[in-house]
Amino acid sequence: MVLALVVLLALGTTVLFWLRPGELPGQPGGAAAPNATTQVINRGEYLARAGDCVACHTEPNGKAFAGGRAMPTPFGALFVPNITPDDESGIGKWSPDEFYRMMHTGVSRDGTLLYPAMPFASYTKVTRADSDAIYAYLMSVPPVRQANRPHELKFPFNNRDLLLGWRTLYFKEGEYVPDPRQSAEWNRGAYLVQGLGHCAMCHTAINVLGGSSESRAFEGGMIPNQNWYAPSLTSNREAGLGNWDIKDITDLLQVGVSHRGTTYGPMAEVVYNSLQYLTDEDVRAMAVYLKALPQRDSEPPPTSQARLVNPAVMELGRKVYAAQCAMCHGDEGKGHPPAFPPLAGNQSITMASPVNSIRMVLNGGYAPGTRKNPRPHGMPPFSHILGDNEVAAVVTYIRVAWENSGTPVTPAQANDLRKLLPE
Repeated sequence: MVLALVVLLALGTTVLFWLRPGELPGQPGGAAAPNATTQVINRGEYLARAGDCVACHTEPNGKAFAGGRAMPTPFGALFVPNITPDDESGIGKWSPDEFYRMMHTGVSRDGTLLYPAMPFASYTKVTRADSDAIYAYLMSVPPVRQANRPHELKFPFNNRDLLLGWRTLYFKEGEYVPDPRQSAEWNRGAYLVQGLGHCAMCHTAINVLGGSSESRAFEGGMIPNQNWYAPSLTSNREAGLGNWDIKDITDLLQVGVSHRGTTYGPMAEVVYNSLQYLTDEDVRAMAVYLKALPQRDSEPPPTSQARLVNPAVMELGRKVYAAQCAMCHGDEGKGHPPAFPPLAGNQSITMASPVNSIRMVLNGGYAPGTRKNPRPHGMPPFSHILGDNEVAAVVTYIRVAWENSGTPVTPAQANDLRKLLPE
């Protein structure tokens, strides 16, 4: 379940909606070669998928890119705007220059400063050519007349003038500049991860001002208002990929499952809406870049914490595991990858934060259905079967058994997350 958590998107919000426009560039099916305009639109469609634009700008079961989706934040609700080419409620009157300025600087057509839930701090790295292609694609989709809803932010966060201070602290404008010391493949991966992918928005801790420190990029953090933990990509004790094979990384990103782990939660939605559509070459480039992220581990490797667990709790956890989990994950936690991920030695199980493990036991989940894995295996929820003591015990058990180096969890932690379940 490594990398199971990112939610790509503004403050981590995604939708259970799958846009199905035309085939991606390079796929068979077209009898005639597309003209230059069609090629640009196709390229823009591909890039819009790389940026997962549909996830924020479409309500569940709503019309594509018509906006209106509520995006909860610690400061109140934002409502995502309509970006169809409707002249009145969308971006139909926008020029390519105005669209690029919005992407590059976070300033709207009328001069309004955008809230950083729109990932312009990442999109600023997108080239003008790619911005123009995305613009061409959005101008080609059906226009939808749907008025934008005003945001519902608490005072003083409803005062956009405060964004000037935020931008001074946390926004650095500028297109991506290739690193001449690195390969073309590495640079392509860096461009996608840092730019359209805006991966740092989830995998970097957010402070009370809604900002993140560039020096702590990709070091992991809780996704606000989603209560999933996006693991560190710079620590091989969390989701760092330094000791992974490239194929396992690409499979996780594009297929949703690999022999090293499976995506669930917000990251599964990112794979479902976005990453599965990228070319093999682009996904490999992202994998090369992610694998090369420098480790920032400053603490000594942890050791097994089994001795700290009350023997009665450990025995309860063992019994629950044997009854509910061993059939899929094995008596020794080795799993049956890629269908059923291993738990023994799984870095996502032993992270300092137990949130994701608790949520998986309570909520269950499925890996995303993708082109390369259309019928994924899933995990059932156990919230209706197990009480808080049993959830805490079994999560504790899998975090410390088989020489895993996690720490115990408490029934109170399980109960806090249970309260988030829909009634």
